[in-house]
Amino acid sequence: MSPALSGPQVVQLAVEDLSVFGRDPWWLVVVKAVFCFAFLMVTVLFSIVWERKVVAWMQLRIGPNRHGPWGMLQSLADGIKLMLKEDVIVRRADKVVYVLAPIVAAIPAFMAIAVIPFGPSGNEVSIFGHRTTMQLTDLPIAVLYILAVASVGIYGIVLAGWSSGSTYPLLGGLRSCAQMISYEIAMGAAFASVFLYSGSMSTSAIVEAQHDRWYVLLLPVSFLIYIATMVGETNRAPFDMPESEGDLVGGFNTEYSSIKFAMFMLAEYVNMVTVSAVAATLFLGGWRAPYPVSSFWEGANHGWWPMLWFVIKVQLLLFFFIWLRGTLPRVRYDQLMKLGWKVLIPVSVTWLMLVATVRALRNENYDFQDIVLYVGGAVLAVLLLSMLADLFRGRDGEKGGEPAAGPPPAFDPMAGGFPVPPLPGQTPPPVPRRRSRQDRELISSGGADSPRDRKEADGV
Repeated sequence: MSPALSGPQVVQLAVEDLSVFGRDPWWLVVVKAVFCFAFLMVTVLFSIVWERKVVAWMQLRIGPNRHGPWGMLQSLADGIKLMLKEDVIVRRADKVVYVLAPIVAAIPAFMAIAVIPFGPSGNEVSIFGHRTTMQLTDLPIAVLYILAVASVGIYGIVLAGWSSGSTYPLLGGLRSCAQMISYEIAMGAAFASVFLYSGSMSTSAIVEAQHDRWYVLLLPVSFLIYIATMVGETNRAPFDMPESEGDLVGGFNTEYSSIKFAMFMLAEYVNMVTVSAVAATLFLGGWRAPYPVSSFWEGANHGWWPMLWFVIKVQLLLFFFIWLRGTLPRVRYDQLMKLGWKVLIPVSVTWLMLVATVRALRNENYDFQDIVLYVGGAVLAVLLLSMLADLFRGRDGEKGGEPAAGPPPAFDPMAGGFPVPPLPGQTPPPVPRRRSRQDRELISSGGADSPRDRKEADGV
């Protein structure tokens, strides 16, 4: 007997065949790279107009309707306007870092799309007579590459706030740094659940593993956690604290203008497209057709059709971003941090332990792993909703009873460390005002100079 067969059999979970990648000629690699760049730019231009249109419809307004048919060229006109504006560099700025910060923020946003599959990993399509895959490249650790690239992008925001030499941009950069740390931990735990269940970190292998059921059904808690973290990672409303104009004027980009300001906006929208593509790849089946279509149409997952399903899923997630911005108000910064550290991280770690347990039971050929996963997911979803309700609910609302009889408590305008309005029944303290001119006392540095002053001094 061969020595390799005499020992115990070792089960390898992460075995992905990536031999189809890296075989394209150089010109085809360039074509794919240009396509990925063009896909991001066109999607960004469309998303800006779509966001302004959707928010206008939600607020009973018209929205852009002048530039191009139905206002579709509005975002292009805005880009041209920003490029033609005067480029101002503030005097107290660190000029080298000040100029490099928008570039550092924008470039990593484009890099993550390189490992996102637009279609099957086989030679499904023909480009100029050459059969190739619908993906630029893939890696055995492709999702870790996405996490690393997303982490680099935050340096652009932090450096922009520091190099401006101003207080408000610095506060915005520090907020963004703390926000990234708080939400990237929960995001990594959500990704780890996908790794454990699929047995791979390759994006194409993760999509192939969802051939029977999408991970949004098997890992619902991971999907909800990632949805919350991707909104926090992209600094979008209601988590747009690094650029909240209510208290930071404009945040980290306050001192930027012209093309540098446009690059920050470009990086934000490209990050939106990237995180939406990652969510579609890891949880929504990637390029696979939805269930009603794939059940009666066998060719829905072949040819160029997978790209259509992938784009539709990305656009639906982008609409979710827009819907949140037009619906929810901005949260306070302490609520933002509390949600990340006290809700998302504990829930994600607990869910990761449950998924690891179910994965171990599956490797031992137990049959009830799906039941455990579904029940555990439902329980954790209920716990997550209850923790969110408790987080955003006042202490008086937790009691659920009638208000106690008697006079209301004294009003403290700085209760909790930040200004608060008075509760029903409470009266704010009177505002100190300057007395009228007739009630003021006469203040003089010398003695009585006039007869009137002498009379007033003598009490006459």
